[in-house]
Amino acid sequence: MTDADYPSYKDTDSFIDVQRLKSLDGFITQRLRERLAAANDRHFYTGPFLLDDDAPDRPGSRMIELTRSREPEDYYDLDRTEIWEPTAEAEHFAPLMDFIATLPFAATGRMLILYDPSGGAVSAHKDHDSAELCHEFLWMRTNLRKPFYMLDPPSGARAYVGGHSAWFDTVNQFHGADASDGLSFSIRVDGVFDDAFRRRIPFPSENRSSAPSLWAKAG
Repeated sequence: MTDADYPSYKDTDSFIDVQRLKSLDGFITQRLRERLAAANDRHFYTGPFLLDDDAPDRPGSRMIELTRSREPEDYYDLDRTEIWEPTAEAEHFAPLMDFIATLPFAATGRMLILYDPSGGAVSAHKDHDSAELCHEFLWMRTNLRKPFYMLDPPSGARAYVGGHSAWFDTVNQFHGADASDGLSFSIRVDGVFDDAFRRRIPFPSENRSSAPSLWAKAG
């Protein structure tokens, strides 16, 4: 069990350079529009932990992998920073990579851009089912067009991310996105937070994945 409140997320705008992130909006938008005709990017897979078993697990979003693991793909390895290396796409998005280098990570693992040309909804899902695995990551967006939320099934309540970046519990609650008008995208960077950032986090002795929600509750 956990003392965290759901649905919830930790707003992390105060820990990053939001103005610099927002300044990348036009650049990333243009890069994504250049890719639409080819449409060779991999489809985003929510995984098997859907709120509604009949909801699509490949809702239409595509992924641009800025790093890729040298080992067989395993979602539980997102924070094994030593096995991740930049892809050719990282150079194509060099200004974004420069920004990522300023984030509060001691080391980074998986990095990707999730985008949907038509702004389709993303089915509510959990990332995994291991309560003691707490991935350290930042979810970010350069604009506010993607309506991204956390959802608590018992109450049906939703908490929509209001800012440009967040960290959230991906195990004890569901998350997803409402449909939007036209191209929508977000960025996720996984890794290991640096010591200064980690000292702020109230990691629990049990159910470690609840740490972001405990931090949000603490204020």
